[in-house]
Amino acid sequence: MTAAPAAEGGRHGRNQRAGNHVQPAELRGAALQREPRRHPLLSAIGGLTGGEEVKSTEFEWQTSDLRAPEENRSRLEGAAAQNSDQRVRANVTNVVEIHQETVEVSYTKQAATGQTSGTNNEQTNPVQAELPWQIQQALKAKATDIEASFILGQYQKPADNTTPRKTRGILAAITTNVIDLGAATRSVSAATDTITDTATPLLNGDAVRFTSVGASTTLKANRVYYVVAQTTNAFKVASVPNGTPINIGTATVSVSKLATTAPNKNTYDGLFQMVFDNGGMRESATQTIVVGSTQKRQLSAAYAAAYGKYQESSREVGGVNFTTITSDFGTFNIMLDRWMPADTVAVLSLEQLIPKFLRIPDKGHFFEEPLAKVGASDRVQIYGEIGLQYGNEKAHGVLRGLSVSVPNA
Repeated sequence: MTAAPAAEGGRHGRNQRAGNHVQPAELRGAALQREPRRHPLLSAIGGLTGGEEVKSTEFEWQTSDLRAPEENRSRLEGAAAQNSDQRVRANVTNVVEIHQETVEVSYTKQAATGQTSGTNNEQTNPVQAELPWQIQQALKAKATDIEASFILGQYQKPADNTTPRKTRGILAAITTNVIDLGAATRSVSAATDTITDTATPLLNGDAVRFTSVGASTTLKANRVYYVVAQTTNAFKVASVPNGTPINIGTATVSVSKLATTAPNKNTYDGLFQMVFDNGGMRESATQTIVVGSTQKRQLSAAYAAAYGKYQESSREVGGVNFTTITSDFGTFNIMLDRWMPADTVAVLSLEQLIPKFLRIPDKGHFFEEPLAKVGASDRVQIYGEIGLQYGNEKAHGVLRGLSVSVPNA
């Protein structure tokens, strides 16, 4: 992500250190620039916009559309003025969520720079300043947390401070341009690790996803699971094929079997056309297909099968280099993102996505600061509040329920 202006440096100025002691410092740009391969969506949309500041924990934006065009919309010479034609705007809201981590390093750890896990012979340790190194690792982890929230986040706007705010991710935001290739969703009951499903059609090894997880705290709605220990009227699920069953707890859940047939060019074209017809993909430079590792292989195989060969080119968007693919609907950037669900392909109009930051007075948007002493260690807090503005949800689209089988070579 393009570096944000380093204007707000906290109460003690910019990143100041006395030895290894860290003073409050603005980290917004630093947190979002790190390793685009870990968080390509965050890096790209940050590079396009730099992010924007908000002054409330809830923020909103407006969407609108034009009336349908009419050919030869002409008037008679000298005609009276027609009835007025107004367009209605729609308000869309989201919230910033709090990202807060604590890093603590003992005095001994900071001093023992020659100690290693092998023979301790005063040789130089590659890390000479432990606290800054730990902060760097925390920032890397925090950037991937934000990436995951922007993709998978489930909206939560609490009435009070007993539950946290959660920003709505792009997959939850897309409601219009959705194609689900999975089987019809089934509502079933779970107890401990067993799901009761009378005359279940599922077989051992089937890949499934849960569209709702009820009261379960172990299942995730955007993960792929595999059927194990199937019987006539019940089954269990594991996180890997033939794996150990997951303890789901007591819950009513909704499950859908994923497609078993690999997608082809027409599969993707159906989604591209839906997004295009609903007003998306207006800026060719930023229209982007976001895939995980399995769906990247599926996409490459589908286009290779369609055209006899598959040749990628590349271009840079928001400071991030992407490979591209040419389709019937123009050239798309291909964003390989490890946080996109394995059964999912998303088509995003990146120019519509903007990170939103809540500025903390005298500190900044995303900062580190020392915490009070409680013993023989230095403690540092990393803090920021961030949310996603996703524009008009009709500008994006998603394919769900895709096969997760690895394509043949």
